Amino acid sequence: MATKKYTVTLPEELAEEIRSEVGPGGFSRYVTQAVERQRERERLHEAVDWWESEYGEATAEELAEAEAERREIERAHAERARKVVNPPGAAA
Repeated sequence: MATKKYTVTLPEELAEEIRSEVGPGGFSRYVTQAVERQRERERLHEAVDWWESEYGEATAEELAEAEAERREIERAHAERARKVVNPPGAAA
């Protein structure tokens, strides 16, 4: 992807905190990823707004079901990650 340099004004304390964590070479990547995540959230909110305009707001029961499913997915991913790090039969 082509890049172009822009001037962005950030609070100095925030910028220095980020720079100290990611180093000077990682600053642009960090900011790019933050902007990408924000754009994803905005698109998700637009999709939810559209869905709710078409089908109505999600019920408390539907939200609880979705949260339970999310937790199960996270548990399954964590389990897979443990198996990769400590495969069955590997020496401890």
